[in-house]
Amino acid sequence: MDIWEVDKLFLFIAFVVPGFISLKTYALLQPTQVKDTSQQLVDAVAYSSINYALLLGPIYAVEHLDLRSSYPTLYILFYVVVLLVAPIAWAWIFLWLRKTQLLQRSIAHPTGKPWDFVFGQRIRYWVIATLSDGRQVAGRFDSKSFASSSPAAEQIYLEEAWVLSEGGGFERVRSDSAGIIILAKEIATLELFHINDAQEDEND
Repeated sequence: MDIWEVDKLFLFIAFVVPGFISLKTYALLQPTQVKDTSQQLVDAVAYSSINYALLLGPIYAVEHLDLRSSYPTLYILFYVVVLLVAPIAWAWIFLWLRKTQLLQRSIAHPTGKPWDFVFGQRIRYWVIATLSDGRQVAGRFDSKSFASSSPAAEQIYLEEAWVLSEGGGFERVRSDSAGIIILAKEIATLELFHINDAQEDEND
């Protein structure tokens, strides 16, 4: 069996590529656990079939009107949309639906961990990390900071390390601070506080 034969190559493109694009798009938008190759192939075929089922009406109309003969350029563009564009759109739409309150009544939220849910929102925070040995590390999570996302192990980079006052407040940035990296396995609790303009003016 030669996969590169025209008919087999066509079937591969038609029933694997759209689903594969949907899977990869969804994984980029919402990090998930990596599945083995055989499972990914089954999922790709399934999502490709769903793609065609959702576009059955337009596909039937295009073929029934014989667009291939009368408007070959539009015919090609249509199937580019079917094979490449639509699978990306379905991934966006499905993820958006999964995050709505209505759908969450029936199925779980797509984000598996609170860590990803919180830091995936790209919100600025003051952070106090209490480590497993009782020490506290404080810093600023802002535009130059970074938090890992699933399936990678949880780690957080705070672009500024801060000194805490005796009362537990943010006193001042550490001298010549280039930030601090904290591993989640070292953290007992992680407290987050909103950054507001008034606080920034006071610290400046």
